[in-house]
Amino acid sequence: MVRRIGEGGQAGLSVQDLTVRYLPGGPAAVDGVSLDVAPGRLIALLGASGSGKSSLLRAVAGLVTPQSGRVLWDGEDVTGVPVHRRGFGLMFQDGQLFPHRDVAGNVGYALTGMPRARRRARVAELLELVGMAGFEKRAVQEISGGQAQRVALARALAAKPRLLLLDEPLSSLDKALRSRLAADIRAMVRSTATTTIHVTHDQDEAFAVADLVGVMEAGRLVQLDTPSELWNHPADEAVVELLGQGPVVAAEQMALWFGVRVEGPVALPVGSLLVESGVAGPGQIRVEVASSRFVRGRTEVEVRLPDGRLAAATGGGGMDRAEFVDLMVDAKALVHVGPRY
Repeated sequence: MVRRIGEGGQAGLSVQDLTVRYLPGGPAAVDGVSLDVAPGRLIALLGASGSGKSSLLRAVAGLVTPQSGRVLWDGEDVTGVPVHRRGFGLMFQDGQLFPHRDVAGNVGYALTGMPRARRRARVAELLELVGMAGFEKRAVQEISGGQAQRVALARALAAKPRLLLLDEPLSSLDKALRSRLAADIRAMVRSTATTTIHVTHDQDEAFAVADLVGVMEAGRLVQLDTPSELWNHPADEAVVELLGQGPVVAAEQMALWFGVRVEGPVALPVGSLLVESGVAGPGQIRVEVASSRFVRGRTEVEVRLPDGRLAAATGGGGMDRAEFVDLMVDAKALVHVGPRY
């Protein structure tokens, strides 16, 4: 059973056995998901396309009607409450800024009804928060993609939402900018103590922003943990694949190949396998090089394991395809897969 961090209290968000189907009798886009998010926590939902993460977020927002289950806020059932009355803030991957309004007009849109002086001060405060001070009169067509996402985030925060829902807000940006904005988003929502769900398919982004990361597979929440626990103790082979931690090897194979005894299956992430050119010694096996490349200051070699699968190893240099090398394992770098013993 997936650990539901924060379970037991009435404060914050509680999703209970939520199921979403887009077609009657069709497959479940969200399949009986339960999730608790404590006040001020930032949770990232991570998964491949079609895993159900965006459908779950939209059901929480009220944009999708679930077939069963409930959405509660502070113990109050809001499942049937319209989107505009839930008090939740929404931000999507394209930002959805209004082209006919300037930056200040976009941010202030969420503050309709507030006295003009207070609205102007609140807009200035939010633009300062997202690093866009002085851009009030700038047309949205004249700002960059990253700046547009900052404006969209300021608008989402404008009305002080009790829950902020971010649906792949950085997916349209380049990797370097995603990395910077991910850190900024974490700092911004923490400074405002805003409870947040952040949907992404990018592992680095999820780990950068979140207190907790939930992994979605086929509509189910299969694991919810801190980034460190998720990386070091993935729940199953599908989580390993999503995190890019290499092939999963059974305990019997580890003992047979390397003389290393482990309890249960392990994954072989980059850094756990080391190659050398020479004569294989104890704890080493001879393997064939499938390819090699230079990655961030090191040579990464793709080798063929005895069962025919490929794995990434480090060490050595200038290795050619079809060359045979010695392979050893760093037992401390192995990742245990499955329930903890």
